[in-house]
Amino acid sequence: MDVTTLAVAIIGVGGTLGGTLGGALLSQRANREQNRRADREREQERHEQAVQTRRDLYARLNTTARAYRVAARDAVEAAQRGESVDPALLDAAKEAWADEYSQAQMALARDVLDVASALNRALGVGYSVVKQLPSSPDLDASYQRARRWFGKSLSDGVYLLRVTLRHDLGVETEPRFEQTRMQMLTTLDSARDDLARLLAAERAQATGRVAGGR
Repeated sequence: MDVTTLAVAIIGVGGTLGGTLGGALLSQRANREQNRRADREREQERHEQAVQTRRDLYARLNTTARAYRVAARDAVEAAQRGESVDPALLDAAKEAWADEYSQAQMALARDVLDVASALNRALGVGYSVVKQLPSSPDLDASYQRARRWFGKSLSDGVYLLRVTLRHDLGVETEPRFEQTRMQMLTTLDSARDDLARLLAAERAQATGRVAGGR
């Protein structure tokens, strides 16, 4: 074999090896890119699932809060009309809210949880309003107080929860919302505390009447 033939052979082998190595490198690069794309798709899918799970939770939380308020308000209005009230309806609404709120406590961001917790306490006071109506020393005043509570303060609280949830999801964007949220939250807490004190005083008065009548 002369030098020229040997050189051609070496070049041919080198070209084959180079082509093989180059093809392998291209294949590895394509595989890495495919894996990265698959990772991004999986991450996007996990993100979308998490957002949908949060949306579902928020929808249930909003629905049960509204249903609880409405059930309590309807019980007050029915009692004022002298109609019989099925306590199971209010209790079922109360339990449905409690279940959703219990789950939400483990998932809500701090600012959203602050609103949900304040509303939970306000709904609890509303439940006491309904339960104490039969023993109220002044039914007319108690009915008016209940209508104000369910029609204004508690209605505003349910509205605040809904708007807060929508902001957290990015559905609504209001630059001054944080300030508005804090103002509404403070108003709700203050109204709840005032009503809770009145109810406690009436319970104490009723207990005193019972004890004095023995």
